[in-house]
Amino acid sequence: MFSPETKKSKKHIPMETNTQQNIIAHGTKIVGDITSQGPFRIDGTVDGNVKTSGKVVVGKSGYVKGTLQGENADFEGKFSGKLILSGTLSLKSTAHIEGEVHTGKLAVEPGATFNATCSMKGTVKALSNEPIKPKQTQTTQRPERQA
Repeated sequence: MFSPETKKSKKHIPMETNTQQNIIAHGTKIVGDITSQGPFRIDGTVDGNVKTSGKVVVGKSGYVKGTLQGENADFEGKFSGKLILSGTLSLKSTAHIEGEVHTGKLAVEPGATFNATCSMKGTVKALSNEPIKPKQTQTTQRPERQA
């Protein structure tokens, strides 16, 4: 019954959360912090912090109040708090965002409400304090004729 052979025959298969989507359905309210490796679809209410390495989609009836950290996010619903994304934030026309946003890229459809302080990171080129020098034009001088 407890022989070593039966223990060896069972294999431990880790669950892959990167391919499975976490869903918070319409009418569901979660108060507290959520951490996951997989993507999220939020159609309910989350009052707390959400942290994921995947994509977050907030539907029209979705509302997140707190801090959201992730890679990419698509918003049709509401958000209030601090939003930290390493990739792209896409706001659909029904989105309503308030608070502080840190993202790599921002895409906003007409009609979306975006009342936030926003900082974008990525390929930002630093400006130098040196004045711009006008380009010098080269002129060729003719040798003077000697008489």
